[in-house]
Amino acid sequence: MLNGLSVDVEEWFQVGAFERVIKKADWDGLEGRVDYNTGKVLDLFAESEVKATFFTLGWVADRHPKLIRRMVAEGHEVASHGWDHDRVFTMDAAAFRDDLKRARTALEDASGQKVTGYRAPSFSIDHRTPWAHQVLAEEGYRYSSSVAPISHDHYGWADAPKHAYRPVAGSDLIELPVSLASIGVRKIVTGGGFFRLLPGEITYRAIARTNRADRPAVFYFHPWDMDPGQPRVANAPLRSKLRHYPRLGAMAGKLRTLVAKHQWGRVDAVVAQEAARLS
Repeated sequence: MLNGLSVDVEEWFQVGAFERVIKKADWDGLEGRVDYNTGKVLDLFAESEVKATFFTLGWVADRHPKLIRRMVAEGHEVASHGWDHDRVFTMDAAAFRDDLKRARTALEDASGQKVTGYRAPSFSIDHRTPWAHQVLAEEGYRYSSSVAPISHDHYGWADAPKHAYRPVAGSDLIELPVSLASIGVRKIVTGGGFFRLLPGEITYRAIARTNRADRPAVFYFHPWDMDPGQPRVANAPLRSKLRHYPRLGAMAGKLRTLVAKHQWGRVDAVVAQEAARLS
C-alpha cells in the first residue's frame, strides 16, 4: 500500500505557536534556516530512495527558488501551503482566494510546474470554513490535505471523515486527511510534534493498522522538526516551548526508521490511488 509522505515547508519562526510573539514585520531580519533544513530532508529522502510532497509556503518559494527547483529535479511534488502561514479560519473566502493565488504564482514560477495540491497551515480547514473546499475547487486544485479529524487546541475537525472523500458536490476535488494514531482513547495525528516527542512505535503501528484496513496513511513533518540548532524564542509560551524544542536531534533517525518500515510516495500519487476508489 502506497502511503503519502509529506513535508510542510516553513521557517522555524512561522509556526502557529510563535505567531503572537514574533511579528511578520520582523521575519526578514531573523536567521533563516529553511533552505539548510529542507536540504537535509532532501538528502535523507535521496539516501532512503523515497519521493514525497513538499507543501511549501509561497513566501519561502519567493525567497528560495533554487530550493524549489531542487525538489522538482529530485522527483518530488511541490504543492501549496498558502502564502505566509495565515490559518484559513482567520480569512474570509475572498482573502483565502487571494492567498491561494499569490502562493501558487510564487510556487509555479519557482518550480516551472503546475501546482495542484494544497495543505492549509495548521490543518485549518474545519467546521468554521465551510466555503474553503469550494474555493479550492473553483481555483482548480486537484486535492487538499488540510483536515485533521481530531480535537486539538490548535486545530482539528473531529466530525470530518477519516479517509479520502470528495467535499464538494459535483467536483473532482479530493480531501485526503492526515492519518491518526491512538494513545489509549486519545487520537493524535501521525506526524509533526507527536511523532518527534512520542515513541516512534506508536506511529509505525498506526500506519500498519491503516494499511491492513486497505487504506493509505498520510504522514507529515516540518524541516525545523529536525533542527536542534534553531534559535530559541525566549518569550514564547511555556506550552509552545515544550512542544517545539524537545527531541529535535532525534527526528532524523526516527524518520529513517519510518521510511524503511512502509511504502512511501508523493501525495498526488496517493490521491490518484484514492480517486479510483471514489469513482
